[in-house]
Amino acid sequence: MLPSSLQISIVTHRPDLALLERTLDALRVAIAAAQGAGALRTVHLALIDNSEDPALAARVAELGRARFADAQVHVMVLNGHANIGYGAAHNLVLHGTGSDYHLVLNPDAELAPDALVNAVRWLDAHADVGALAPAATGPDGARQYLCKRYPAVLDLLLRGYAPRWLRRAFSRRLARYELRDIVDADPPRDAVGIPMLSGAFMLVRREAIDRSGGFDPRFFLYFEDFDWSRRLSAIMRNAYVPSVRIVHHGGGAARKGLRHLRWFVASGFRFYRKHGWKWR
Repeated sequence: MLPSSLQISIVTHRPDLALLERTLDALRVAIAAAQGAGALRTVHLALIDNSEDPALAARVAELGRARFADAQVHVMVLNGHANIGYGAAHNLVLHGTGSDYHLVLNPDAELAPDALVNAVRWLDAHADVGALAPAATGPDGARQYLCKRYPAVLDLLLRGYAPRWLRRAFSRRLARYELRDIVDADPPRDAVGIPMLSGAFMLVRREAIDRSGGFDPRFFLYFEDFDWSRRLSAIMRNAYVPSVRIVHHGGGAARKGLRHLRWFVASGFRFYRKHGWKWR
């Protein structure tokens, strides 16, 4: 099979620059491994900065260009457009690239060295799958549950805002929502037909992008990945592939202050109005 082409987009907004450096360093290693193994040929990386601070945007651009100066990666930088939202920023480069696959990647997600090799080869071998999600751990090594079933409002309230004792009382319910029956399988196994993927890492086939239209820009932040997952799954199937591994440093809208809470609630209302309410 011929090597595939890949477009990667990373959207930043006032990023932790040290963490962004780690993300870019890990990405460079993963790209080099995939190119060396013959899984990838051309790779384009788009760094899209939504920061209102021109100096910070320039620093993001400098980091990206420096990390890939001598690599076989074409780097494009977009900034100066203010904060247009997460999905809308990815959409700036999501269409018209002609790449076989597009990777939506958070600036706080570190890829394992073999992540792209395994991900691209897996999708090459499964033409009926449109989007792939990885296995994730936190920086402490604890497993994260990025893939989900369709959320009930109760699930979101429990997971984001309930005290620990109350979450323990609903542990079986939350385990089902977090797909722990799949993610915690021993031995690990691939799973096709996953309802909801996380925007921290979404590797999407070109056909699925073109047919689904990408992110809905009406979601400024939060739920844009769930919305796209729903539309992707109506076209092709989504998959969880545990041999693709990342370390994810983010998450937790409830811990990020009142502004993030408002965005989360507004996007949640938009998601349920669009796809249907589920309370319990």
